[in-house]
Parts: sequence; structure tokens; C-alpha cells
Amino acid sequence: MMDKLKKFELMEKIVRELEDLKRSQQAVLEKIGKVEVDNIELGDGRLEKVLPEIYQRTAENSDAIGELLDAFAEKTDDFAEKNNVEQLKQQQDMEGNRNG
Repeated sequence: MMDKLKKFELMEKIVRELEDLKRSQQAVLEKIGKVEVDNIELGDGRLEKVLPEIYQRTAENSDAIGELLDAFAEKTDDFAEKNNVEQLKQQQDMEGNRNG
């Protein structure tokens, strides 16, 4: 069984990864938008048809990631509170200093 501090650190890492994933999705949406704008002048039929569908799916994924991130960040905060993670960190620091 993973100790509480290690578990918390892993949860925090996942929160950061989800944040990064959400930013990546936003970047993808912006890029699709740029291609759509460029295509207004060009008028390619396939781009016109398919890009909005890709945009829609990506936007849905982005929303799902956002919801997951919010819920998991809250779960991480609750875990930290319930298990007094700040105190565990201080204990670990003190033990590290004694052993170092």
C-alpha cells in the first residue's frame, strides 16, 4: 500500500498532467480555428465540411478533460486535508534533515 505522502504527490502530478492536457486541447482548438479562417479565402469543400466536426469533437474532449481536472483537483485537496499532508511533509523534512 502506497504511503499517504507518496499517494498525494502522485495525485498532484496527475493534476498537473491534466492541466497540461487541457492546455494542449485549447491549442489544438486554436489551430483548427486558424485553418478554418485560412480556408474561408481558399474555399476547399472537404476542409469546410470536416474541420467543424473535428473542432466539435475536440471541444467536447476539452470540456470532459476540464470536468475531470476540476473533480480530481478537488479530490486531491480533500485527500490532503483529510490526511494532514502538510504535517506529513514537515515530518518528512525533519526526518530527512536528521538523517542527512
